[in-house]
Amino acid sequence: MKTKKWIASLLTLSFLCTLVLAVPGCGDSGKGTIRVGSKDFTESLIVGEIYALALEDAGYKVDRKMNVAGSLVHTAITGDDFDLYPEYTGTALLSVLQMEMDSDPDSVYNTVKEEYAKQFGLTWLDSTQVNDRNGIAIRTEAAEQYGISTMSDLQEHADKLKLCSQGEFEQREDGLPGLAKVYGEFNFASINLYDSGLKYQVLETGEADVCPAYSTDAQLVNADKFTYLEDDKKFWPPYYMAPVVRDDALEKYPEIAEILNSVSAKLDTETMISLNAKVDIDKQEYDDVAKEFFEGNCK
Repeated sequence: MKTKKWIASLLTLSFLCTLVLAVPGCGDSGKGTIRVGSKDFTESLIVGEIYALALEDAGYKVDRKMNVAGSLVHTAITGDDFDLYPEYTGTALLSVLQMEMDSDPDSVYNTVKEEYAKQFGLTWLDSTQVNDRNGIAIRTEAAEQYGISTMSDLQEHADKLKLCSQGEFEQREDGLPGLAKVYGEFNFASINLYDSGLKYQVLETGEADVCPAYSTDAQLVNADKFTYLEDDKKFWPPYYMAPVVRDDALEKYPEIAEILNSVSAKLDTETMISLNAKVDIDKQEYDDVAKEFFEGNCK
């Protein structure tokens, strides 16, 4: 009797192990482990997680290395702390490579792709259509009142508008001084300093009319309240997002290029604003937002 019970237990254990291995994502897929990183803000966390989900869906194990400070992320990937993360073309050109400003998106992408391969052993895969660039947001009510949709329009009507600044915009070359060289002086009716986290609240209450902004800010989902102005003279460089991958990871797992490129093709600026809003305004968790997007658009 003991022998029969022992055999039955062994068969049960064998059956359970078979079930575990049959469940997607369980056991060893044999495809290996990919280390996915991200920077420490909403947008990068969401996209990093979407890339991670796509790799898991393709059978890879993923080691998440999320939430890395922007000042450290380049050192982290070149130091082999992770295999890939989403980066921006403008950041790579100006902050990492410290090259001259360039406003042509294709030129910037080709430059950073070539230099990263040459200097760091890193590959830029296909770019998304997410362009998280510097710019100006204006109260939609004020934009409609004065017929403002571009930076040229803003310069013409600046004397009627109040600027909400965070203290550096008036000094930086990528702020008012640089804008003045391209568009002419912006003689705002007033310039007052506010914490950057309050800028859209200040606009909404009417304390100010315009503020420095990023083109994928979550609050821009409310087009009836806030309008992002067109940089019609192309002052600011493009900041298109794309996955940057270590060459040794691509050599080992060449399939991941196609996997990541297929995800990147689904992402654009309007989509990113909406995803950011779900986290920053609706207070959803970034990984839940990423999962919902992946399952609805990338499966």
